[in-house]
Parts: sequence; structure tokens; C-alpha cells
Amino acid sequence: MAEILTRPTIETARLTLRPLRPADAPRLAALASDFDVSRMTTSMPHPYRLADAEAFVERALAADPSKEAAFAIDLRGEDAVGVIGFDPDGVLAREAGYWIGRPYWGRGLMTEALGVALAWARDEWGRRCVTARHFVDNPASAAVLLRAGFLDTGRTEPRHCVARGEPVLSRWMVWLA
Repeated sequence: MAEILTRPTIETARLTLRPLRPADAPRLAALASDFDVSRMTTSMPHPYRLADAEAFVERALAADPSKEAAFAIDLRGEDAVGVIGFDPDGVLAREAGYWIGRPYWGRGLMTEALGVALAWARDEWGRRCVTARHFVDNPASAAVLLRAGFLDTGRTEPRHCVARGEPVLSRWMVWLA
């Protein structure tokens, strides 16, 4: 397994996945303050305030890059439109997590971002297995995961959603390099 000592930047035709920076916090807070964004994540509160975004960025910058990774997703000509990352606390393997602001939904941006993030995790980080979970009432996220090559494990379980304040049924997915 490769050891990562730096936070890379990954380019696609439309996107740049790059390390988060403190200046991203206001933009991320504005996009994630939309309940329809935060309700599809496990850990984001609603409303999502500037202090929440600042704390998230601070945690991401303090994290050990050999164990976890978080990237801002920049759309060409714009600043951050969302976030994607790999959490070291996945049960079986690193767990992928992501969100994108509502103005950018339905454009294939998250599928593009997840595809290159997984290729990076495989080629540069040495990951051969990544898990992900999506709420069953989020078919768009299920579609992103399937297009990126994740397989449905058939396992579902309730997972607490901070924004909703209750458990929400989630589906386990797995990606194998």
C-alpha cells in the first residue's frame, strides 16, 4: 500500500479535485445550508453554518493524508461546488463520501469526480476496496455509485442523519479495484 505524504490535486476535463483550504468555508457553508443537500449526508447539520464549514476544513487539513483524504471539487471557472473524500473509519475499508451543491445536480459532475477519486485511491493510495453508503431515498446517489463501478451488497441498515434528526435506511455499496 502506497503511503501518501501530500495532498494531491487531480484534474479532469471539467473539474479539479484539490485540497481544501480555509477560504473554501464560506462557499461550502452557502451550498450545504440547503436542507436538500444536508439531509442526504449523515453528519452535516441543518442549518449548515460557516462555523460548521470552518471546523470541517480544519479537521480535513489536520488529518493524516496517509489514512484519509478530502478534496474540494472545483468546477472550471468557479470555486468549490462540493466535497469528496475517503474516511478511515469505514467498517471494511475506506468509505467514500461526497456531496455537491444543488445548482450543480444532474450534470454528471459527481460521477466524474468519484471516478477520478477512485482511480487516484487505487493507483496512488494503493486502495483495492472502498465502501460507500447512500440513503435509500436518494436514488441520485445510488446512480452515481453504480456508474462509478460500485456494487450493491444487498445490505441495508438505519444510519443516523444529523440534519433530519433521525435514523434513515441506508444501503451498503462496495467498489473493488
